[in-house]
Amino acid sequence: MKKNAVFIYSDELLSYRFSDTHPFNQKRIQLTLDLLKKLHALTDGDIIPPRMATDDELLLNHEKTYIDAVKQAGRGELPMGKAESFGIGTEDTPIFSQMHEASALLVGGTLTAVDQVMQGKANHALHLGGGLHHGFRGKASGFCVYNDSAVAIKYLQKKYGARVLYIDTDAHHGDGVQWSFYDDETVCTISIHETGRYLFPGTGNVNEWGQGKGYGYSFNIPLDAFTEDESFLEAYKTALTEITDYFRPDVIVSQNGADAHYYDPLTHLSVSTETFKAIPKLAHELAHKYCDGKWIAVGGGGYDIWRVVPRAWSLIWLEMTEYGPVSGALPPEWLEHWQPLSPVPLPEHWEDAADMYPPIPRKKEIEEKNRQTLDRALFFVRQHQEQRKKRKNS
Repeated sequence: MKKNAVFIYSDELLSYRFSDTHPFNQKRIQLTLDLLKKLHALTDGDIIPPRMATDDELLLNHEKTYIDAVKQAGRGELPMGKAESFGIGTEDTPIFSQMHEASALLVGGTLTAVDQVMQGKANHALHLGGGLHHGFRGKASGFCVYNDSAVAIKYLQKKYGARVLYIDTDAHHGDGVQWSFYDDETVCTISIHETGRYLFPGTGNVNEWGQGKGYGYSFNIPLDAFTEDESFLEAYKTALTEITDYFRPDVIVSQNGADAHYYDPLTHLSVSTETFKAIPKLAHELAHKYCDGKWIAVGGGGYDIWRVVPRAWSLIWLEMTEYGPVSGALPPEWLEHWQPLSPVPLPEHWEDAADMYPPIPRKKEIEEKNRQTLDRALFFVRQHQEQRKKRKNS
């Protein structure tokens, strides 16, 4: 019997760890898993363990010389000068033992999610260990060694012949995925992120439309710093609704970074959990409207692992499984277990406090600027839809 959703996880995913002080900390998956279990929204029967991606699968999106370098680095055999040419051994992406094996397992988790959905075992699949969207064909970048989403999309194309819509709501631009499919008309990428004027990786401008056959299939909505829920969701809902109707995908892959939240220490956006409730809700609706329910979701950024990520990521699973709306108090057992370990006071409710931050002085200016960016980003879509209407009426 087909499941509504499956949750890809094993403790081995926690081996993707740069150091005890690095901001990328997969303990956030454990916190999320435990929150869902204490809510009685996730059982062991929902969990599918990830497999490790093979070299041939990694080669769908990565160069052999790079894969070999990552293997050597994880064994302590790669000279530092050579390592840095591959983007590893840097402050962002330091070398750690068994780096290849840990990274290939994250990729394999996303491939496991793909097969569960595309083979009809589940409508939806969630792999919070994935979402490493900055990895390039021959270089690591921004905490990302291999790019699981890009490999998974190539796998979807090769094994299932699918047209893929990739949605990225991480505060950082989904550059690695975008550039992998920049000239491909069978993959449409949407990235809604904080403007690169202030934030790594500095790309994701509204005029990055794609090239060659892929021109008009790359969409970027760079939001101004301090963007709040209302403006973020106006951009997200408008863009996603119009672009999905324009592209008509076979399957949706969504990257769900939780670093647009006001509390996130690495970014400058100001959204609350209201945004993280709305993001999977619309993706879910559109997956059923256009893709017979086929929706694969991965994790991504999110560096306030205690106050933000567990709530934000739990909301994806609750939407996938149609658990029903949650509000009010978090499970007291979860708070009692994790508060002694947390360096900050944990939130006691699903919702953020209305006075979480002082009023933003440039609110109207920010909203208007984001609206102009959105209109420019959707230029191709609206032009295409106008032509479609004319053909239909003639």
